[in-house]
Amino acid sequence: MTVELRVAEGWLTVCELSSLTPGRGVAALLPDGSQAAVFLDRAGRPYAIGNQDPFTGAHVLSRGLLGWAAGRPFVASPLLKQRFDLGSGRCLDDEEVAVRTYPVRTAAAP
Repeated sequence: MTVELRVAEGWLTVCELSSLTPGRGVAALLPDGSQAAVFLDRAGRPYAIGNQDPFTGAHVLSRGLLGWAAGRPFVASPLLKQRFDLGSGRCLDDEEVAVRTYPVRTAAAP
């Protein structure tokens, strides 16, 4: 099984599902030069958001810690600890801030 993100060009294979560790993230370089942070939650569901922390400008969200708030998975930035909802991208600590989200799916390897 592979993990794929929906980008402007279509579905992009990022990695093998087995390469992801539940509760941890990986960074992926996208065709447009931006980065995505790809996560696998402990239930085995994949998520992808922009990797750039909007508060610092650093590309570090893939190194953040996963958690749950009000039944929703989030990642906490490793720098200033703001939490970003993995489904919507919105910051749970500042309603005016959000990161991009990417549709993600798993697919059988070719």
